[in-house]
Amino acid sequence: MIDIKNLTIQKVHDDLSRGVYTVRDLVDAYIEKIKKDDPEVHAYLEVFNDIYEQARHAQTLFATKKATLLTGIPIAVKDNILIQGKHVSAASKILEGYKAVYDATVIKYLKEQGAVLLGRTNMDEFAMGSSTQTSAYGITRNPHDKNRVPGGSSGGSAAAVAGDMALVALGTETCGSVRQPASFCGLVGLKPTYGALSRYGIIAMGNSLDQVSPFSKTVAESEIIFRALSRFDPNDATSVPEENRIGTKHSVKKIGVPRSFLTGGGLDSATLENFEKSLAKLASAGYEIVDIDIPLLKYSLAAYYVIMPAEVSTNLSRFDGIRYGYHAEGKNLMDVYTKSRGEGFGKEARRRILLGTYVLSHGYYDAYYNKALQVREAIAASLKEAFEDVDLIATPTTPTPAFKLGEKMDDPVAMYLCDIFSAPANLAGIPSLALPSGTTDTGLPLSIQFMAPHFCEDALFEVGKKFETIR
Repeated sequence: MIDIKNLTIQKVHDDLSRGVYTVRDLVDAYIEKIKKDDPEVHAYLEVFNDIYEQARHAQTLFATKKATLLTGIPIAVKDNILIQGKHVSAASKILEGYKAVYDATVIKYLKEQGAVLLGRTNMDEFAMGSSTQTSAYGITRNPHDKNRVPGGSSGGSAAAVAGDMALVALGTETCGSVRQPASFCGLVGLKPTYGALSRYGIIAMGNSLDQVSPFSKTVAESEIIFRALSRFDPNDATSVPEENRIGTKHSVKKIGVPRSFLTGGGLDSATLENFEKSLAKLASAGYEIVDIDIPLLKYSLAAYYVIMPAEVSTNLSRFDGIRYGYHAEGKNLMDVYTKSRGEGFGKEARRRILLGTYVLSHGYYDAYYNKALQVREAIAASLKEAFEDVDLIATPTTPTPAFKLGEKMDDPVAMYLCDIFSAPANLAGIPSLALPSGTTDTGLPLSIQFMAPHFCEDALFEVGKKFETIR
């Protein structure tokens, strides 16, 4: 019997290399776990039917001494990442029945290394949400408490890893869509520097914000996935060439805490107490903890919720009921458009499309969209200035632990506020790492996050690994 609860990428690689078990044995263990638990959790929308074929290929790589650290590793994939020949829906009815005609670049890299793609995971529709409750295919539950959300929008991937139904998983981040569910599910969530991982083959929500991001149980595993997938991709216009990926190369000594930002973030008492204890642990490990002031951070979420809907409105205009996906019959072309989009998109998607169309419309473009872009640039400049004095910036990952299913569905603003501490990193394009920092009295996971300058993922990995060892 394989103890999948305590597996890591390195342990699996060592075990497979020594023949302790086969890739097929490993896959069987995860398939059994999925069959047992996923009917209630609903992390997966589909478990692929070629898993054993993938396992055979991975086993061949071990037999021929061509295996890498990711060979044979069971990975779950968010349902907005294209896998050739597989259905991909972004959890929306509008893409019902659509099959990808090519591999996303990150999938191509995983296939080259012989990873085993277990299936596609549930998500908020087109990545719009913070709870994985806006999916057209049903909600996903948090494995730690089935009455609570796993977070979103990558909640299915988070639930798969937290529920031991995948060793690691890929999600995407637009505003905390990996870090927030990582926090709610007790996982490590990495948001890389914008442009570090290819976006080619990702169904877009917000082009200037989206980033492929991994889930794992340890920092080391997130680092392994990042290093395997972080390459320049000429197919992605936002991919940064290797020679331009220059980050700070010194060890982390000073960590800044933006106190005024925290006081306006709606922190509950358990989260704040845990955060203070986490800072004390870091101080005991030799890090200098200093208070810093970045006044503009409080405008991050407001700017994000102007810029993101504008990009959503543009990106989702291509889904019209004509070329592919869901189609509703109508009396004329406009009727087809109206019915297909009205029936194909869910409530949250329609809300954001309408909001984005409004802020881009004549008369409001300068008043809202251009102002938000100016605020975004100012926030990025403020963070860059802060990093001249500190090596990393620390905040709680989320204001609260995982909330109950249905709790915020009738209050969109309350739902949006879950992302308040996530927004700055996405707006500025800087990397951020969320990792478990303890639990509440009732056992719900809590999390701390660190932000670093562009292409300073190494600093995040250094501190993250150190934090995991502090008791």
